[in-house]
Amino acid sequence: MDTLEGQRVSLRPLQFSDAATLVNAARDGELWNLTVTVVPSSTTVDSYLKKALDGRFAGTVLPFVIVLKDTGEVIGSTRFWKVDRLNRKLEIGSTWISASWQKTFVNTETKYLMLRYAFDVLDCVRVQFTTDENNQKSRNAILRLGAQQEGIVRHERIMPDGRKRNSVRFSIIDDEWPKVRESLEQKLTGYGLRCNP
Repeated sequence: MDTLEGQRVSLRPLQFSDAATLVNAARDGELWNLTVTVVPSSTTVDSYLKKALDGRFAGTVLPFVIVLKDTGEVIGSTRFWKVDRLNRKLEIGSTWISASWQKTFVNTETKYLMLRYAFDVLDCVRVQFTTDENNQKSRNAILRLGAQQEGIVRHERIMPDGRKRNSVRFSIIDDEWPKVRESLEQKLTGYGLRCNP
């Protein structure tokens, strides 16, 4: 599995040895208390890692840690999942970023690297995103990437607290990627980043 290298962040393949650094990253904002997504705590990190790495072994998940290149600090995690190579589609999800790095270049660069890999390397025809209907912050962030909202999937999953979650589905398709790519590169240039092909 490749490391995806950007100007300020790199997405390194997730490892079991990342447990302590993930919990430390999630401690910034106590993100494990969020009810709209799943973020590891000291008591759940082992099962979090096992699920992600079992998926990688099965070929349906490609999980990463988000690393600041300047410092080497792990500040979050993200993954490709629902990988369907036959139909050339996948989902980007399970993304969380330390509170101090939210609303910065990090999410934009992370998603740019992942979308570029999905469309330009894996030759995907569709990349989808799914978020909790109640997570307006995430919904807005996905729309800012250039994804199109497709609809709401009712009772799409059961959350750790037992709540039946309605999920909002978004996608970017291959025909849209050139325009989305250009828009993301402009946003990153605004953050002072160069976008190499």
